[in-house]
Amino acid sequence: MKTLEIKKDFHQLIDSIDNESLLNSFYKLIKKRISSKEGKLWNRLTKEEQEELILSFEESERAENLISLDTMKKKHKKWL
Repeated sequence: MKTLEIKKDFHQLIDSIDNESLLNSFYKLIKKRISSKEGKLWNRLTKEEQEELILSFEESERAENLISLDTMKKKHKKWL
């Protein structure tokens, strides 16, 4: 999708929402994302945390490490 299409669709989406609470949530989310500096969270992590996160991401890219949504729900049912 091109930038102009995304903006047009986003405006239509916003115009279609009548729920003030939902609009406020979107507004706060977008405002926070715009004002946050790229890499700020990453730079707060220790070197060990960064390496662990990279390793976790790499492991998640391998199909044999993935589980189904149903399996995950059963495994973590008490927290859901």
